[in-house]
Amino acid sequence: MSKIKPSKGAPYARILGVGGYRPTRVVPNEVILEKIDSSDEWIRSRSGIATRHWADATETVAMMSVEASGKAIADAGISPEQIGAVIVSTVSHFKQTPAVATEIADRIGAGKPAAFDISAGCAGFGYGLTLAKGMIVEGSAAYVLVIGVERLSDLTDLEDRATAFLFGDGAGAVVVGPSDEPHIGPTVWGSEGDKSETIKQTVAWDQWRVGDVAQLPLDSSGEVKFPAITQEGQAVFRWAVFEMAKVAQQALDAAGIAPEDLDVFIPHQANMRIIDSMVKTLKLPEHVTVARDIETTGNTSAASIPLAMERLLATGQAKSGDTALVIGFGAGLVYAATVVTLP
Repeated sequence: MSKIKPSKGAPYARILGVGGYRPTRVVPNEVILEKIDSSDEWIRSRSGIATRHWADATETVAMMSVEASGKAIADAGISPEQIGAVIVSTVSHFKQTPAVATEIADRIGAGKPAAFDISAGCAGFGYGLTLAKGMIVEGSAAYVLVIGVERLSDLTDLEDRATAFLFGDGAGAVVVGPSDEPHIGPTVWGSEGDKSETIKQTVAWDQWRVGDVAQLPLDSSGEVKFPAITQEGQAVFRWAVFEMAKVAQQALDAAGIAPEDLDVFIPHQANMRIIDSMVKTLKLPEHVTVARDIETTGNTSAASIPLAMERLLATGQAKSGDTALVIGFGAGLVYAATVVTLP
């Protein structure tokens, strides 16, 4: 017989508040076209993106996270001291250690919470949300702050015609807390590591540090390029359209929700054509509000779902209590989908 005392947490968990931060600089497609042979029409037709936000020197990963977190905490109606854990999903915080989560926790006045970073690409918000739910139910934290944040402009090759127009910067945050009813459904998540080469960093940090011009990619001036994110666009598109619709349906089934019961669909903002294809494959009714934040925000990886959620609520396109299907997918390849009640 075990001598370990059982944990005592809340029966369920839910999202209590959401906040977002978009950098002040708005970058139209015309700026992207300065270094690639393309057109505004081509970018819009291929991705749905018209503008994106790029951070300046002061808008660091930590700064954007603090701004988004403050809004989420206020929206949840709690104090920073009540936060028991801070989870940050990012691939663009350039300090390997310490985790940026610890800095954020200190700057928001959270006291001494558990704090750590995770790297799960564009599925990172879903991964963090699932971890937060487990903490609440297990009882190791009363409230958990989940942040998705990226400065992908730092990892964008502006001379790469396939990706230069895709990425944006920003931070989205939610507070997850206790609930007497289930408001976060079962997570359907996983990985397909055999496809890891389809979205990746161009060169490893240690390889770039050596700076061997014979082995590393060069820019138009002959200088060694800084590592960037690259992808095999068609392979990723096919995978997202055909496989992620299946995962989304599995999340609906796991939560006992039919498409007609949904109010909102918030997919990762990777590509407008992917979003539209998933809506069609899932046969979502016309009354379901679909997040299309990518048009003005671009692909912000781990930040895209909470940023899209925040905008839908702020603009009145969605309301508190709505039932939403959220799904993230990206580098790894990894994915995570669940059904939630909006805060």
